Amino acid sequence: MKKLLKNLVVLGLVGSLAVAGVVALQLWRFQQKTIDLEGSETIFLIRSGSNITTIAQELTRQQIIDDPWLFVLLARLQGLDTRVRAGEYRLVHGTSAEALLRQFTEGNSIQYSFTVIEGWTFRQMLAALARDPIIEHRLEGKDDAEIMRLLGYEGEHPEGRFFPDTYRFPRGTSDIEFLRRAYHVMQRHLQREWEKRAPDLPLDSPYEALTLASIIEKETAVGEERPMIAGVFVERLRRGMRLQTDPTIIYGLGDEFDGDIRYRDLRRDTPYNTYLHAGLTPTPIALPGLDSIRAALQPAATDALFFVSKGDGTHQFSETLEQHNAAVRRYQLNQQQ
Repeated sequence: MKKLLKNLVVLGLVGSLAVAGVVALQLWRFQQKTIDLEGSETIFLIRSGSNITTIAQELTRQQIIDDPWLFVLLARLQGLDTRVRAGEYRLVHGTSAEALLRQFTEGNSIQYSFTVIEGWTFRQMLAALARDPIIEHRLEGKDDAEIMRLLGYEGEHPEGRFFPDTYRFPRGTSDIEFLRRAYHVMQRHLQREWEKRAPDLPLDSPYEALTLASIIEKETAVGEERPMIAGVFVERLRRGMRLQTDPTIIYGLGDEFDGDIRYRDLRRDTPYNTYLHAGLTPTPIALPGLDSIRAALQPAATDALFFVSKGDGTHQFSETLEQHNAAVRRYQLNQQQ
């Protein structure tokens, strides 16, 4: 009986080794075999949440590979089965299964781009995101508070918190993922610039700097002027003067703004009316770019307290009210006449 059991164990081991040998041979051949496409290349989509098994099955269904089990085995043996990334991949004729797996795990997917414009409001950015055909839309119908909760920043006001830039991303990226990324980029830039800020600024926090930067962003599109614009605002804040800046009026009016600021608008009591209320606005009024953030934290040294548009995109700066009124007559009233 003992001899029989011993023989059975030996046979079992031999059989297991034989099976393992066959599997190893199949796997080696599978690794060496290249994918056979009808054309020179094809686009393959890995959806968010897909696992290695569903990916292998879809590759087989599309006749890109011929054995999903071996593809899964290859991924697991190399410790790559949990590292595949969602996105669109351009598969090239003649690629090996192993190279295919590396492509999926290294994230070499087709990238798309979306540009967040400096000076956009949060709502303008959301509207543009909603029109993008690549981004997955999950925020439709959500208010600002719910959006910030979904991003993980419950209780924060969203205005100004997303960095204007061109972002590249794979298909399958959601608007939530996109906004979370833009939020983190803004936080990095803002914190870095805050640490390099000029001494004795009348700003108590990076958020106040962000608020001032947003006002600077809306006041001028001329990069060279931003430190000077910042210098005027900083000097007014130091002296306890009201900022009296039109972009804050426009933001406070919201959808009621029709393109013209009237005297009654300057007297309308909104939290953003800097003609009525001293200090900064309660929140930013737009998405400021890096130049505006730097200007807010490294303003030009100036005695100027006023500025007026020249009508060509630049401004005339003045130290006294008398000089300012003369500049207004020259650049504003004469042009209107």
